Amino acid sequence: MLRSCFWLACVGFLTAASSVNAMGDWTDTAFPIKSHDFGTVAVASKTEFAFPIYNTTGRDMHIQTVRASCGCTTPILSSNYIPAGGQATLLARFNTPTFRGKKGATLTVVIDQPFYTEVLLKVDGYIRSDMVFHPGAIEMGKINQGEAETGATKLYYAGRNDWQVVDMRANHPWLVPSFQQVERGPKNATYELTVQVREDAPEGFFQDEVIIQTNDRSMPRVPLRISGTVVTALNISPQSIAFGTVRQGQQIIQRLVITGREPFAIDSIECEGWDMQFENAGIAKKIHVVTVKMTPTAAKGTQRLPIVIKTAGDGAVTAKAILTADVQVEQVAAR
Repeated sequence: MLRSCFWLACVGFLTAASSVNAMGDWTDTAFPIKSHDFGTVAVASKTEFAFPIYNTTGRDMHIQTVRASCGCTTPILSSNYIPAGGQATLLARFNTPTFRGKKGATLTVVIDQPFYTEVLLKVDGYIRSDMVFHPGAIEMGKINQGEAETGATKLYYAGRNDWQVVDMRANHPWLVPSFQQVERGPKNATYELTVQVREDAPEGFFQDEVIIQTNDRSMPRVPLRISGTVVTALNISPQSIAFGTVRQGQQIIQRLVITGREPFAIDSIECEGWDMQFENAGIAKKIHVVTVKMTPTAAKGTQRLPIVIKTAGDGAVTAKAILTADVQVEQVAAR
């Protein structure tokens, strides 16, 4: 009897330990980034970072709440409910208009489904009071691919007589920054900062930083946030399709809304390893509402694939949406 009790206690302990380890692995996968350093930023600059959240549990996830340890950071959750296989973001907004100096915060993400756990995310940064961006970021909005667009902001400085902007640098060749001094006083200066998004910018949403290099030896580099969405001739909604767990050979019906800048006819809808069936009238129009019957045929396991839509005619263009799913293959019992 004592041996049985001892054995059960050991099994219970090992099971609990295994569950804790599994939970740790799960949260590491669901929250691949758990800290971010904003570096040195200017007053009133739009300073944000989006922590990605991936639901890899196989069940629907519910985030009960998010707490911030400091008012210097505001957490903004894109969705409290995340379906199995889906994703969301937790935006950490650094409150640069109202805070100064070295600041940091811990964001506690409280999850109550499918398992209760708390995940800690951290942000840090230094808000310098002698520089102000107005507006606080360059937000380009929608940009047609193949057309160059330029955005601008102004930088106001108050402090040293000899302070200067000496350079601006971007992380991508299709972002072209430039600067020009427009005013200078005894202890202040104003610069106009512009960033051009070139014609060869890739499709999709971008959020990046342009670095302003100054002659300030103590804090020479200051980031300026730039964002926008490069759109193609076609726009697909939804852009991301998450099916969760499906069986190979199982047919799923999905409605797509496909919008173009000019009238177009659809030539094909394809996804590798999937059979894609839809009624095609061959009519050219700006908006198509298409019901697609999607069946995984050769696809199996975890899937993250592009659905490629091609238009008809000599000036054919393509657009892509993303399909995610966990395709299970039924096992045939051996006789």
